[in-house]
Amino acid sequence: QVQLVESGGGLVQAGGSLRLSCEASGRTYVMGWFRQPPGKEREFVAAISNVGGTTNFADSVKGRFTISRDNAKNTMYLYMNSLKPEDTAAYYCAVIMKTIWFDVRRSSEYDYWGQGTQVTVSS
Repeated sequence: QVQLVESGGGLVQAGGSLRLSCEASGRTYVMGWFRQPPGKEREFVAAISNVGGTTNFADSVKGRFTISRDNAKNTMYLYMNSLKPEDTAAYYCAVIMKTIWFDVRRSSEYDYWGQGTQVTVSS
């Protein structure tokens, strides 16, 4: 069982920045972020692998969000810049513990999920 603790959400004005953190209680292979806007389905945001730091981003956040991880601390960071009101959502950290995966954009690939942290962007 892996515990995930997210932090860093909050209220920010459009154009502003936030940093989300996700600390895992153990080693993971892929760490990812998903978000669920009000009244919508959960969607992929970004992911990073533990080997080589390969990253993957949703088209909607490319060029605005970056992702990094500190393997020594089992912690992942999501740097969100140029935030827009449509970025408002509950953001969830998730991890893949398997050594083989096919598509990090699919929520079904992930083994554990955090409780979520709210990000609200005002216009």
